[in-house]
Amino acid sequence: MPDPQPPDRLPFSGVKVADFSWVWVGPTTTKYLADHGATVIRVETLSRPDIIRLIGPFKDNVPGPNRSHGFNDFNTSKLGLTLNLRTSEGVEIAKRLLAWADVYIESFTPGTITRLGLGYEVARAINPGIIMVDTSLMGQTGPAAAFAGYGFHAGAVAGFYDIVGWPDLPPDGPWVAYTDAVCPRILASIVMAALDHRRRTGQGQVIDAGQMEMALHFLAPQIADFNASGRLVTRNGNRSDTAAPNGAYPCAGEDQWCTIAVESEDQWAALRRTMGDPPWAGDARFQKLEGRLAHQDEIDGHLAQWTRGKPPGEVMELLQLEGVPAGVVQRSSDLMRDPQLVHRRLFRELEHPELGRAPYTGHMFSIRGYDSGPRFASPSLGEHNEWVLKEILGLTDDEVTEAVIAGALE
Repeated sequence: MPDPQPPDRLPFSGVKVADFSWVWVGPTTTKYLADHGATVIRVETLSRPDIIRLIGPFKDNVPGPNRSHGFNDFNTSKLGLTLNLRTSEGVEIAKRLLAWADVYIESFTPGTITRLGLGYEVARAINPGIIMVDTSLMGQTGPAAAFAGYGFHAGAVAGFYDIVGWPDLPPDGPWVAYTDAVCPRILASIVMAALDHRRRTGQGQVIDAGQMEMALHFLAPQIADFNASGRLVTRNGNRSDTAAPNGAYPCAGEDQWCTIAVESEDQWAALRRTMGDPPWAGDARFQKLEGRLAHQDEIDGHLAQWTRGKPPGEVMELLQLEGVPAGVVQRSSDLMRDPQLVHRRLFRELEHPELGRAPYTGHMFSIRGYDSGPRFASPSLGEHNEWVLKEILGLTDDEVTEAVIAGALE
């Protein structure tokens, strides 16, 4: 059983979080707080486990609600509590949790948490200084508020899918549920700002975080372009308006690639030198960006002939030494061995009660003076029920027994 009180040197030591969210955005947001010292209680239900627990990837390809590495990666350093909010007893325990918490986060379809009797007005009456976070696809208000789904849907509505892919193919979109991946980085900062505001003023907050709106930040160049020029950006594969050649090029080996981007005339000259200045590269049409943009297919064909005979790592190193932006296209298995990530200790091995030792993702930054990695593995379903109920919420043995009989912990 991990100690729920982290070392004092961690920045969020003493911060208490009731995490009623699920899937990706909410859990990843609270992971920032948990890994950096907060006591986070992850509330779930046995009757409807978090969908991420059920879709994997699973350790050793053996399915099980505690074996999903996706769930485990998003929920490190948290305590696990199962509550059935369809029972009055479960709701009463949830209210005790809200009285304890500094931050209360949920990601149900808008209106659901209020119908369960745990909306902001109830939470504020119990705990006037509480910071409540509602995160949903489209926000809590407006004509699209009831639209439920996942980051794939918010990404499509926001416009990402129309600009990612190839012009002769249907919309493809960025990999994974895009808004789920980017929004926690913004939402975690918002929660930190709310905690700082409460520290200075004593005032709580209610934060309505619409994932589509948060993700629009990453379409700022396209939106600004349209507002300024009326130009509609659409799918153009790996092409760029400001770099040519620009793309992923085949290398020696099975399905091996290296990306290359030439952003200036100096970089074009450096690329030519690296290739041994072949005759085709001296074509007058290719000497300026405008000409290279107009003849990208021809350039790509020649460049691919040069890259195809070399391992991707060699292509990257040769070009980087000459100042040409280039990078190996890596798989997840490559990332585990990447010397830079190994040096930065991005992946940490932790002991899980069912899986044993397994790697978990840390954070994309380091802060001088303390280790910002995960403190302990994610909870199995209901793993810390007794500890949370008795030691944190102060229930007696009889009250815990009554909750079990009432089905409040299912």
